[in-house]
Order: sequence, then structure tokens, then C-alpha cells
Amino acid sequence: MPRSAPAPRRRATVTALLLAGALTAPALAYATPPADGTSDRELRRALAELVAAPGGPPGAIAVLTRDGERKVYRAGTAEVGTDRPPRTRDHMRIASVAKAFSGAVALSLVDRGALRLNDTLGQRLPHLPEAWHAVTLRQLLQHTSGLPDYSRTERFQAIVQADPRHRFDSRRLLEFAAGQDLAFPPGSRYAYSNSDNIAVALMAEQATGQRYEHLLKELVYRPLDLRDTSLPSGFRLPRPFLHGYATAPGEAPEDVSEAISTSGAWASGGIVSTPADLGAFFGGYAGPALLSPKTRHAQTRFVPGESQPAGPGVNAAGLGIFRYTTRCGTVLGHTGNTPGYTQFAAATRDGRRTVTVSVTSQVPLDPALLTRLRTAEERFVCALLEDAPGGQEPHGYGDGRS
Repeated sequence: MPRSAPAPRRRATVTALLLAGALTAPALAYATPPADGTSDRELRRALAELVAAPGGPPGAIAVLTRDGERKVYRAGTAEVGTDRPPRTRDHMRIASVAKAFSGAVALSLVDRGALRLNDTLGQRLPHLPEAWHAVTLRQLLQHTSGLPDYSRTERFQAIVQADPRHRFDSRRLLEFAAGQDLAFPPGSRYAYSNSDNIAVALMAEQATGQRYEHLLKELVYRPLDLRDTSLPSGFRLPRPFLHGYATAPGEAPEDVSEAISTSGAWASGGIVSTPADLGAFFGGYAGPALLSPKTRHAQTRFVPGESQPAGPGVNAAGLGIFRYTTRCGTVLGHTGNTPGYTQFAAATRDGRRTVTVSVTSQVPLDPALLTRLRTAEERFVCALLEDAPGGQEPHGYGDGRS
């Protein structure tokens, strides 16, 4: 039976979450965990305390993979009202971590000669506003394009407010911002924009004549054996799934798992995956399995810039990937948040160690809770890098603008 539309209270809740999520979060400090905080007991406690915090997520799951050995840490429940724990094959919305997938598609096409990092919007997508034509693929992938964010326009937000399940034409999302000029000259500074990865996907389609969803399957899912990852256009989630919630201190969690349509996020945040697939993806994408050494070198030229939400440690932006420099070393990955879910996923540069931390609420809406989450994420990064050769992942990889 088809599910009914969101009830009025849920619609108001989801609208507030969506509009808050469309705004850039402020940079936040976070507490540094003690040096001995990476034991299994401490890691489990970090998740348990996050779930138990006022307004905390009902469920959390973290997965550490080190040289083929996997450890899973859980807290709370996959669905309020049940005792079912979160599992590694549960589906979930990965939000802006989907931007790493569009990076993987684009950079794979660069490897194949179908795209170049210096290709411009004017060359590939001349129908877009002329004021945007000088923006390059490289700048889109690094969030230095200056493109106005379609998801922050009044017209887009009004549609979402009226109907969170509205089905957008994903390939026309940039039209919401078409009347705006660039926020700054391309390449002059960093500014996170959801428009960037919509444009990346459109460039990939123009270069190949194939739909972005097909390119994901051929260039990413199949090479990395991702069997539970997809890009739906509606609001339903594949079964089984981690239920996502709107939470607030003193209030009962409200299930918003299927309250929104992913068509309004598409290549910028619409992908559904699992903790197991997400770790496998970053092992290949941050590691050597997916891209050539030359393309990986370009990918890992970093500029200062935080992912949204900010990940652990000091953040810097590469091409479709972020560097997280913690007290224990450095990993490459991405974060994301959307109503009901917050994600962090990363890997070491050799791809042999991966970490994912997934929680079932939109944590960045509560600064104190985000501080707690970032502290927990750093604990897991430290556990990941423990006993790594030479203190695995030095604080580098070639900083500077490309």
C-alpha cells in the first residue's frame, strides 16, 4: 500500500530540518578526547553517550575495517519501539557523502579522457547562465566555483515547505539559482554549495551521453562491488533500513525516514547506502583501487575548507573528498547530514583501513551534540590509525591550490 503524505506536524518538522540543513553551519570547536580513549570499551561508550544525550539520535553504528578485519560498534536501536540493533546492511540516507560519489564518477571520466579538470561549464553546459561559463570541473569538485546554492533559494525552499515529498526534475535544479551571479570569481576562495555537484553530474552526462545513475553503476558500484547502494528519486527507502528521526530534548523522536523526496538533492545528496557499502566505497575511492595515480594526485591538492557538517580535526577540501587531520593522523573522506541522518566516512590513503560513523538524527542542528559527535569521530579515527606503519597518514599529501 502507498504510504500517506507526512502529517502536518511531521511536515512542519521536516521543513524546519530541511531549511536548516540548506544553510552553511558555523565552524565549531570540539573537545579533544584523552589519549587512551580508543579501546573497544571507550568506543562503545562514546556511541552510547551520544545516544543517551538530550535530543541524541535513537541509534548509532560505527564500523572500523583494518586490513580486512572488521569491528562493529552499536548503540541504541534501528527503529524506536523495537530492540533491533543497527546493522551493517541496513540502508540509510548518506546525504552529502553522495558528493564523493559524484567526484568518483567525474574523476573516473577524467582518467578515461572523457572529461578534463579544466573543462568549463561554458564548454560542456552552454545553456547555463553565461556568468557561470568560466567555472571549471576542478572548481566544482573543490567548492571553489562560486555557484549560488539552488537549495538556499526562496523558490526551492517554498516548494519543499509546501510538500517535502515533491518530485523535482533533478536535472533542472540549477534553474532555481539561474538568476543569480557567481558569489565570487571562480577559484578565488572556498564556499560549500550544493549546486556544485549537480553541475558535476550534468557535465558527466554531457560528456558520455549516459544518465548519471547509469554512470554510478558502471564506474563506481560495479568496480567496488557495492550491492546495496542506489540513487532513488522518490521518498521510499529499501528494506531493511535504519529509521531516521527528528529529535529534540524532552520530546519523543519523530520518524522522518521517508518524509522527503531525494529528487531535490540528486547528485548532491540523494544516494542511499549501507555502513558496509560506505566503507567499501571509501576504501576504493580514497585508496588506489578506483583512480590512477595522476588523477589521485590532482584529487588530493587541498585548500582550507570544512565539509558540512565539519568532520573531526582540521578539515581541508580536495576534489570530491576532504582531508581530516586529527591528533592521531590523517584520513580522507566526507560527511553529510539530512533530516534523520548524519554521516562520517573515511579511509587511509592506501585504502586498507576505513571508518564509518552513522547516526539516526540530524545532529548538526544541535551545536553541543555536534561537538560530542566530532569528538566520537576522532576517537574512531585514532582507533583506525592505531599501530599503523610509521604513524600512517602524515599531515600532508600536498597542500596548496591547483
